[in-house]
This record gives sequence, C-alpha cells and structure tokens, in this order.
Amino acid sequence: MFGVRGRTAHLAWYRTDEAVAEVAFLHGFSDSAQCWEPLLREVPGIRALAIDARGHGESGLPENPVGHSGYHDDAALVLSSQPREGGVVVVGHSMGAMSAAHLAAAEPSVVRALVLEDPPSGARSAGRPSGSRSMPNWLADARALELPDRIAHCRSENPDWPDDELEPWAVSKAQLNPRLFDQPQQGATPLTDVLAAVTCPVLLIHGDTERGSLISDEYAARCAQVAAGEFRSVRVAGAGHSVRRDNRTRYRAELTAFLDRHG
Repeated sequence: MFGVRGRTAHLAWYRTDEAVAEVAFLHGFSDSAQCWEPLLREVPGIRALAIDARGHGESGLPENPVGHSGYHDDAALVLSSQPREGGVVVVGHSMGAMSAAHLAAAEPSVVRALVLEDPPSGARSAGRPSGSRSMPNWLADARALELPDRIAHCRSENPDWPDDELEPWAVSKAQLNPRLFDQPQQGATPLTDVLAAVTCPVLLIHGDTERGSLISDEYAARCAQVAAGEFRSVRVAGAGHSVRRDNRTRYRAELTAFLDRHG
C-alpha cells in the first residue's frame, strides 16, 4: 500500500506514492503507521502520508520528555519537509488524535482540517505531575508472545475486527521501544483547552464508553461548545476505542465525506 518510505531526522514515514500527500495519518499509542494500511486500501485515490511516532514502528526515540508537544513537533517536522500548499487534512487516533489537535492549534497553516478518532480527553491526568510510567500489563503480555500467538490473542480480544487489522496491530506491539517508559512524561492538556485554539474544521469520531471509548456524548458536546472553528461529532454505536477497526464501513463513510468537503 505504501509505495514510498523515508526518514526525516529520527522519524520514519510512509507515503502512498511520490506525490505530496493530501492527508496525514497519526497512529495511536503502541500502534504504527502500518496500522493505517487496512483502512487506506479501502479509500481509493487518497494521497496519504503516515508517520511512525517517536519510539514506535521504525522511528527513533530522542532523549527528552515524552508528550503530545513532542509528538506534534515531530509531525510538524515531517510535514514541513514535504509541504502542501493550503495544508493537509490530519487524521489521528487516540494519542495521535491528541497530537493532531495540538498540531492544528500550534501550526494552523499546516493543518487544513482535522479528524480525531477517540482522542483522550486529557482530563484524567491533567492534574498529575510529570513523571515516568511503567509498561501496561496488557502490552507486556502481548509482547511476550510470538507473532502468530499475538495475532491469535488479538483475534480473541477483538472478534469483530476485520482480519487485515490483526497482523499490523500485532507487529507494532513488538516494535515499540521499551525505553519510552523510562523517559519523563509530560502532563496532559484537556482536549477542550486545545480545541479552543483550533480554528480549522474538526470531525470527532468516537464510540460507546461502555465499549471502551474515551469520549462520552457529554464530553463531545463540551468540545462542540468550546471549539473555535467548525465542529462536528459522530458517535458510532457499538464501537469502542478503535472506531475504524470496530466499524470500518461507518468510519470510512464519515472520513470520505469529510475529505470530500475539506480535502
């Protein structure tokens, strides 16, 4: 799917072809750029760029605190190395969605529009001091498995995911740099505070909190109230945190409609 691979500083990135990308994709925690390939195969004609976040995939890990400011600085570095006039649409999932929102707030000329797939609200850890964290047990357990067993584990935990989502998810878990957990963690900023500085069009896609979505209907309504620009939220019933994996058909429809308007 990705026909062009490259590096900018410590960052690995991938493009669908030689042309300057129209849409940039930022993955979630413990995923990689390759995790976007199953979706991109079903969005024909899209000129896409996907970036491995620092410490993820094939990207390096600089020795400085980990947080969304570093992740959005990284995205800005890659996008500035291959700029598109008028900016790009940035699509992010979870950690990548929050990083995309920070990027849009800090670099409005770079971001044409924004798609946020179930970002963290930032509220849970906003008041906590910065510090280190340990690898989550679920991730450590997954990394301890051989790839075929990791794929099988992913299938058992996510029986409704399309088959082509399983291997990229499983491969990315082994690629994660464990030193990521030794570095100081920056405190989080509430998503509502970030959206108050985002003037471009925003589409927020989330699932049901009882299925693991981080965004409730009530919080989505708060986001709509504070967003500085055009804002729309969509709850995909029955989906959890990985909306596009839980219901690719609905996610693809919302994404392509948004790109038709703002791409």
